Amino acid sequence: MIRKKIVSVLVAAALVAGMGLQVNVTAKADDLQDAQNKASQQQSQIDAAQAEKDKLVAQLDGIVKDMEKTQADIKAKQEEISKKADELDAAKIDENNQYESMKLRIQYMYENGNGQFLETLLESKSIAEFLSNAEYITQISEYDRNMLEEFQDVVDKVEKQQEELEKENAELEEMQTNLQTQQTELQTLVDSKSSEIASLESELSETNAKISQLQAAAAEQARLQKEAQNFNNNNNNHYTQGPSYTPSGGTGRLQNPCPAACISSEFGGRQSPGGIGSTNHKGRDYAAATGTPIYAAASGTVTTVSSSAARGYYVVINHGDISTLYQHCSATFVSVGQHVNAGDNIAAVGSTGYSTGPHLHFEVHVGGTPVDPRLYL
Repeated sequence: MIRKKIVSVLVAAALVAGMGLQVNVTAKADDLQDAQNKASQQQSQIDAAQAEKDKLVAQLDGIVKDMEKTQADIKAKQEEISKKADELDAAKIDENNQYESMKLRIQYMYENGNGQFLETLLESKSIAEFLSNAEYITQISEYDRNMLEEFQDVVDKVEKQQEELEKENAELEEMQTNLQTQQTELQTLVDSKSSEIASLESELSETNAKISQLQAAAAEQARLQKEAQNFNNNNNNHYTQGPSYTPSGGTGRLQNPCPAACISSEFGGRQSPGGIGSTNHKGRDYAAATGTPIYAAASGTVTTVSSSAARGYYVVINHGDISTLYQHCSATFVSVGQHVNAGDNIAAVGSTGYSTGPHLHFEVHVGGTPVDPRLYL
């Protein structure tokens, strides 16, 4: 009979645990969906930024090609200018040679009795003035005048061509300067876009890591839920929930502080779990998933809400002649001085402090000394 009642309690606990696990699985699924949506948005941002970067790089490549072409044009133009300068030098030499030849012929005319025109010609301050004066000197050959004018026309023409080439060269160099400015600006944009992509990829990596954690947590929650369901399926056909069981010697003063848990360790001597648990166990352990509700075992006043390296987060409630302690909590929901009723949700199961896994370590103190909780349950 007693065995039947114990199993009935375990079945009820498993049912409650299954309900809690279902809520946790749903919450985990929502968190996972949110993280996946966030990852999808981040990937879209990365794709958009990469497309912008590719477009900028294409523009940059085009500018580099334009710069190369412009540089080649500048080089070719400078070669033309150099050739034109040589032509101008040659034309000036030809012009000067013709001028000197004419002066020699004029000197010859003077030496042969035609000195009346020499003074007028020699007073000319330029070739143009000389030609103007020579209009009245019929003794100068028509050939010499024509040749001198032709050479002067060539000089003028070459000078104009050289000026045009130099102007074109200046325009090309200005174009090259503008292209260099555009190149610098585009390179800055490309570098900025690269930094943006790197930042987005880092965020995406963090989101993917969170997704992996959530998927692992969801798988674990699903496993626990399946185990609880299997337990229900295996035992529900044979046992029904009966009244709460009070162990032999128990007064029933306290109620179960964690109905959704399984008893994993009783009060008294034991082998140290994981090498960190006490061999002289001063309480009773209730194994349950992190976040499982912890309830006040009886009405009383909260005297301690604190944490320590060994206990983790814990709560102490004074019930008058006895007090109860709840430790290794993942969260606490009460404050010092607060009055609580039996069954109030005061904390949540965790694995803080010296703990080998999520569970509630429950102690009962009489006169400050730990006693077996089963005496009062």
